[in-house]
Amino acid sequence: MRILLLTLSAAAVTLGACASSLSNDDAPMTPLSRYSLQVEPGLDRIALAVHDGGLSANQQAALRDLARRYANDGSGPLKVEVPAGDDPVSGQQGWAIRTALAAAGVPEQNIQMASYYGPDAKAPVLAGFETVRAVVTNCSLERRTPGAHFSNQSSLGLGCAITANMAAQIANPRDIQGARAFAPLDSGRSAVVFANYRAGSMTSAAPEPLVEGQVAQAVE
Repeated sequence: MRILLLTLSAAAVTLGACASSLSNDDAPMTPLSRYSLQVEPGLDRIALAVHDGGLSANQQAALRDLARRYANDGSGPLKVEVPAGDDPVSGQQGWAIRTALAAAGVPEQNIQMASYYGPDAKAPVLAGFETVRAVVTNCSLERRTPGAHFSNQSSLGLGCAITANMAAQIANPRDIQGARAFAPLDSGRSAVVFANYRAGSMTSAAPEPLVEGQVAQAVE
């Protein structure tokens, strides 16, 4: 009788341990559901000091770089924020920045003029736009489950490093939000190929004449 009770007690302890290891409600079943690529809002903005003589060469170069980044990563308006006040030099600097951005390729309808409350009337003029950036998780701070476990769930922390590396290497974080739109198809060449196919003609381009001792005709 005592042997039977000991056996039943051991079985109960074993089942209890299995139940506790399987009741991990806060852990998803797969690393893909625990770690996924995400984006967060960001701001690409530069501050330009106000000069009586207008924009300096360094400021013009910085605005060209900003316009290039806006063409690659920007969406929405590019804001030029002038410090609030009645300082005419600051106002002229703001309009000079708008002109420089337009000359660098930013559409004029995308440039938005605004004002902000600065420490004084000659505070820097701000120019920038909202963007998105990939979320790179600090995997060293993630929870771990070292040692053996008796469930089919993946260990906590599995998949964090892979997702963080992908997020750090993606050139355009907007690709995480969805696929880019395809450019319109150029069907002119394909129409020529189909027309030749229907007529029984050769569909490929004419081969280059081979010259003895050469692979093909050189490009001039």
